[in-house]
Amino acid sequence: MKQRSFEQGREKSWQGFAGQLVTAKRGYRLSDVDPQDFAAQYQSVARDLSVAKSRGYSPRLIRHLNSLVVRGHSLIYARRSGYAGVFVRFLIADFPRQVRAEWRYMVVSALLFVVPLVAMTSVIFQAPEWVYSVMSAEQASDLEAMYDPAARSLGRQRDSDADFQMFGFYIMNNVGISFRLFASGLLAGLGSAFFLVFNGIHLGAATGHLMNVGFGGTFLPFVVGHGSFELTAIVLSGAAGLMLGHALVAPGAYRRIDALRFASRRAVLIVIGAAMMLFVAAFIEAFWSSISAVAPAVKYVVGASLWLFVFAYLIGAGRGEIR
Repeated sequence: MKQRSFEQGREKSWQGFAGQLVTAKRGYRLSDVDPQDFAAQYQSVARDLSVAKSRGYSPRLIRHLNSLVVRGHSLIYARRSGYAGVFVRFLIADFPRQVRAEWRYMVVSALLFVVPLVAMTSVIFQAPEWVYSVMSAEQASDLEAMYDPAARSLGRQRDSDADFQMFGFYIMNNVGISFRLFASGLLAGLGSAFFLVFNGIHLGAATGHLMNVGFGGTFLPFVVGHGSFELTAIVLSGAAGLMLGHALVAPGAYRRIDALRFASRRAVLIVIGAAMMLFVAAFIEAFWSSISAVAPAVKYVVGASLWLFVFAYLIGAGRGEIR
């Protein structure tokens, strides 16, 4: 069937469903329409979308039908689950599924971050003076003071009653890094790539320098706990930015603005999940990582367990049907 005939035969049904959407969206309720009729129309439009895609109809038609399906799904889903249900489903299914669906961007982002980190750490091991190509002597001295084994608390120095203030500081700092990684993807992806490499180099320089001066015994136990959430979130945010850049550079059959809109819908899910991971990282960093009284062996065990949890969560969560 030609697209024109398909549209003429189904247009009245689509218009009726669009009208139902306008009525039903009052407070995200379906009480103003017949739920069974609404569900039947939703399924009909979803089938039409599948037909349009399989027959290779125009991107304009597919976008229109996809918009109707997404809006209908949101209404049905919100009514059935409520906001708490939406949040739980996102946490245990939608977020890890989206990460796995965009695994190619994840791999590229991880390489752009981890390779410079490992390379710079290795360089500093061999030539300690190279640390000053990345940070000033004053910055290196401040870094040493943060992880001096004689310090009362590790990380940024503060009084023992300031953990909540540091919790807020870590959240703001981490979210700022995540936002830069994501938003700079609008620069054709080059901004995200730059910040991934930049952060990798700086972390590698800090790691190599602290190991060289003999503070590895305090630095590594400090970062191993929250690093699982924080470093993973950095990679995820960078991947989300690369998704935006790719949509702009290679929009395919869509207009660039449409390709960017579609990519941003997927990328935002990842960024929201990354922000939640950064919240957890900030909590661990403020209330666990900074405690110098805990034996390093305990921190390594806890840190290894958290790394295993993060990988297991992203790889395995949401593979079954969530109701």
